This record gives sequence, structure tokens and C-alpha cells, in this order.
Amino acid sequence: MQSKTQNLKSQIVPPPLKPGDLLRVISPSGALREFEAFQKGVEIWRSHGYRVEIFPEIDDKWGYLAGKDESRREQLATAWQDPECRGVLCTRGGFGSTRILENWTWAIEKEFLTPSLPHSQPTARFANIPSLPHSLTPKWLIGFSDITALLWSLYTAGISGVHASVLTTLACEPDWSIQRLFDCVEGRPLAPLKGCGWGGGVVNGILLPGNLTVATHLLGTPMLPDLDGVVLALEDVTEAPYRIDRMLTQWRMSGVLSKVSGIALGSFSRCEPPANVPSFSVEEVLRDRLGDLNIPIVSNLPFGHDAPNAALPVGVPVELDADKGILSIL
Repeated sequence: MQSKTQNLKSQIVPPPLKPGDLLRVISPSGALREFEAFQKGVEIWRSHGYRVEIFPEIDDKWGYLAGKDESRREQLATAWQDPECRGVLCTRGGFGSTRILENWTWAIEKEFLTPSLPHSQPTARFANIPSLPHSLTPKWLIGFSDITALLWSLYTAGISGVHASVLTTLACEPDWSIQRLFDCVEGRPLAPLKGCGWGGGVVNGILLPGNLTVATHLLGTPMLPDLDGVVLALEDVTEAPYRIDRMLTQWRMSGVLSKVSGIALGSFSRCEPPANVPSFSVEEVLRDRLGDLNIPIVSNLPFGHDAPNAALPVGVPVELDADKGILSIL
């Protein structure tokens, strides 16, 4: 069994959520359009006993964005600095989260609350945002798709989030997937996920899930995490096979895939080739661009756009068994 986890910094996992905790809703990306689905997602969290507060600006529109960058950035900053808030829920994906990261960075400041507590949590702080206090307790950030940029940026600061349904997609999830999300943030064990193993043995690494398109646009930026020893978990939607090919070729040519321990592939939904145009299938592209990396790979895992989208914690140790096709959270 291979393992590179010893080369990676440990992540701060926010304290488990419990009913009664305050969660804040933000729109960091695209303009909110699916209002009925959004309300259903909010109700699921409230039905589990959580207090959910929604910023009035969440339905703002500025072109295809959910308001101007300053407004969306302020929502995130306000939610994160609120000492009562324990988690941040995102309305939807689309595009826009990278824009609000352009003028700030995350940093870690290890300040243990008291030596007498066996599981004291370090605190975190923002850098380069004057309006924020110096010390903040880490809290859960939950989302996927365009929220990948926020999750990966937070990961570079050493704090774990959750790659899981946004509020506009949560109600479409099967019951087991919704329960898995609450198990994840409330501190219960997560069941292994089963997919299609490509062979290549078993590897241990640190899980880094995200959307392929958004992650590709982080290449060459400070927001791209160190991928040494990472099990990279990727998914995408409505990208023609040639576009998937183009992105994976960029990953290959950048050299970063040489650091990755294994790859877990979720759903590539609605990625069929255009009608009457010569093309590979998306499955053929994935095999062609990834199959010669000589690392364990598992495909067809149940996460990504279009249900089911199984919750995946960011920055936690995992085992990827490419012989049996299993991804296990350790």
C-alpha cells in the first residue's frame, strides 16, 4: 500500500455541528434563480433543528453574478467572523467565487483555547481584510461546483470544508445522501463509496474533491493547493468530451498530476458529445488522459452534479482501493 500522507500538513476540522447551531446562507457565485429549490434546501436544514439565517442580498443580481464582488465577499466575511455562526451554506454554484478570492488570502493562527480541554480547536484568521478580527473559530463551509474555489482556498489555509450539495440541489438528493451530509458535519462515520476500479492497488492520501473546470482554472494561481500525496476527486457537468480532454491535457502538461497519489472520479453528467460530430465518449477521454498515470483510479463514484452527490470532507485521510473500486474515509 502506498501512502504520502506524512508529507501533508494536518487540517483543522471544525467542531461538529449540532441542532440549534446557527448557520448563515451566502451567495458567493452565480445569481440565484431556483427559488423554490432554494427554499426546499433551507427547510431541510431547519427540519434537522438548525437555525438558518439568510442574508437579504442573496438574491441580488449583477449580470450572471449574485451581486457585485464586494457584496458577495462581504457576505462570506460577515458569516465567517460571526462568533455565533457555526457553518456557512451556499445557495448555488455557477461562477463567481474566484472573483471574491482575488483580493484576499486565508491564514492559520494556532491559538489553543485552553490546555485543559483535550480537543481544543485552533483558531483561524483572515489576512488582508481589515474589517475582520484577528482570531476566528473555524466553521463548516459547505458546497460544490463553483464553491470548489472556496473549498480549495480554505484547504490551503489548513481548514477542512465539505464538498456537498448547495441549497438549490439538496432537495433532489436521495435520503441516504442527505443523511450522509448530516453525518459528515455532525461528526459521525461515513460509509465507503463504491465505484469502478481501474486496478493499480490501494493508496492512502488526503482527499481533495472538486469540480474539474473550476479546479483547472486554479492551475498556476496561489489558490491551487499542494497536491503532493493527494487523492484528487473530480466531477463535472455539461462539458463536451473535447473540453474534458483539453482540461485534463492541461493538468498533464502542468506536471501537477505527478504529485497525486490517486484519482477518484465522480459523475460527468450531461457530457455527451454533440450530435453528428465525430467524438470520443467522455469515458474514453478519461481513460485516455488518466489511464497511463500508473496510480490507483476509481471512476463512477456517486458524487457530482445530478443526484446522488455524496458528501466528501475536504482534507481528510482516505483509502482508495482501485482493485475493489472503493473510496473509504479513514
